[in-house]
Amino acid sequence: MNATPIQSDSEPALHGIAKWRFVIVMLVIALIALGVTVRLTWLHTVEQPFLYSEGQKRTVRVKSEPARRGVITDRFGQPLAVSTSVVDIGIHPNQIDPSVLPDLASALGRNANDLIRTVAEARLKKKSFIYLARQVQPDVADRVAALEVEGIQLNENFRRYYPAGEVTADLVGLVDIDHNGQEGIELAYDSYLEGQEGKRTVVQDRKENVVKLVGVSSVAKPGKDIALTIDLRLQYLTYRELKAAVEQHSAFSGSAVLLDAHTGEVLAMASQPSYNPNNRALLKAENMRNRAVADVIEPGSTMKPFTVAAALESGRYKPESMVDTDPGFMKVKHKTIRDHRNYGQLDVTGVITKSSNVGVTLLSADLGADTMWQFFTKAGLGQPSGLGFPGETVGQLPYPDQLDPLRLATVSYGYGLATSPLQLAQAYTSFTQNGCRMSVSIVMDSYSPEDCQPVMKPQVAKQMLNILETVTSSKGTGRRARVDGYRVGGKTGTAHRIGRYGYEEAKYTAVFAGVAPISNPEVVLVVVIDDPKGREYYGGEVAAPVFSRIVSQALRLRQVPPDDMPDVGQQVAGGVTWMD
Repeated sequence: MNATPIQSDSEPALHGIAKWRFVIVMLVIALIALGVTVRLTWLHTVEQPFLYSEGQKRTVRVKSEPARRGVITDRFGQPLAVSTSVVDIGIHPNQIDPSVLPDLASALGRNANDLIRTVAEARLKKKSFIYLARQVQPDVADRVAALEVEGIQLNENFRRYYPAGEVTADLVGLVDIDHNGQEGIELAYDSYLEGQEGKRTVVQDRKENVVKLVGVSSVAKPGKDIALTIDLRLQYLTYRELKAAVEQHSAFSGSAVLLDAHTGEVLAMASQPSYNPNNRALLKAENMRNRAVADVIEPGSTMKPFTVAAALESGRYKPESMVDTDPGFMKVKHKTIRDHRNYGQLDVTGVITKSSNVGVTLLSADLGADTMWQFFTKAGLGQPSGLGFPGETVGQLPYPDQLDPLRLATVSYGYGLATSPLQLAQAYTSFTQNGCRMSVSIVMDSYSPEDCQPVMKPQVAKQMLNILETVTSSKGTGRRARVDGYRVGGKTGTAHRIGRYGYEEAKYTAVFAGVAPISNPEVVLVVVIDDPKGREYYGGEVAAPVFSRIVSQALRLRQVPPDDMPDVGQQVAGGVTWMD
């Protein structure tokens, strides 16, 4: 007997529900697929440039390539300022693992606690990058790189080095940490010396290491080199002698300028005190002054030759013309002008030899304010030297309407006006070049024979050289300026220093300005010793010996033939040669 299957009433309902669920699931899957497709399409079309750039920012960098700064050399190519390869080390505080900081500190030679504190402070301030060390040597950078620490960044750079150190510091100057000129030639010719940095695109890994060079947009161009007129040999000896004199006399400061008498080129320029530009730990701002160009002094009796030259130029006087200085003093308005003693009748040459204040006062009064002012102006007093050195002073020369009889008298012997050592040296070139004042220069190949300003007639200049030579004779005030084998001439100067309340009775500025050799001047040198202490303070006692030592060596180094050798006669008797 066959059984008949029993059909439930609920089966059609269950089948309908299963079909409905299948449709819903498929619909959801389709919607998800559609959403993914739409999003991918959106990202690859609308947002693609943004995402691409964000991705590139994390892998591609445009890095600056530092440019080497130009080299500064002396006239013979000896380096005075050079740039050496160094590395700047920095970190990204939020990327570095604090556990590696002690090892990093050891590699840098720093205290670990200080480094941990520095990184912690940078994180609190939300700094994205800080420098840990600037301009370190490559061996230090190699130790840091060997740690392979994430978040460290090493950048190649250059460091400025000055081979001559403090000897040329006030002249050459220095740069800051970013190679911007701060003083001296480095500042004056900053745009010429600095190079043009390059740009390159690179791919970096997450540790900031360059893994690929994408391209170079610009190549780094080094700065231009500069050759100065300085002779490093003469600079060394000038600095050495000046420093020794300042220390010997416990002076406040000192300066010296050595010029080529033919061209006006600066052969040496030194100041004391100085500083070491390679070690700035003890750097003092007051020692960074180039006193030879930035300081002003009252030159004292070194101005008297210009008063006498003006008298000779007027045609009313000759070297042998007599001037009555008796009784050794004279009253001008309310002031009494005195000589060291009563010299009585002096010729014009003797006025300089004996450094007579009364003599030059009488000459200036006869010439008048206008004549004196015009002559001093042509000599370059109160005028810019044209050197272009930062901080250079132009000095001060009173105008004719300011020169009443007393002011005119004081100006004639070097008071009541101000000049720099450089200006004074430049003015003395008027005596060496047939009465033509040379333009001074500090950069090679900038000399031009046309850069000469007429000051006096050639005959007057020659007469003045002979007069200046008498100052270093046995009867003159500058006997200590003599140089064996050479005829030299110049003028001593001793001026009271100006203090807060006027001239200070017990403080002086000692000066000597001179030329050598007299027969054919090769160099002009001005030496200034400010506020020497002790029993010796006159220019002839303090500055003149420095002049002698510098010029003696300078003439020999420049191979200048002696012009003051005694006549030698030979007498032979009994086989023995006699010299007389």
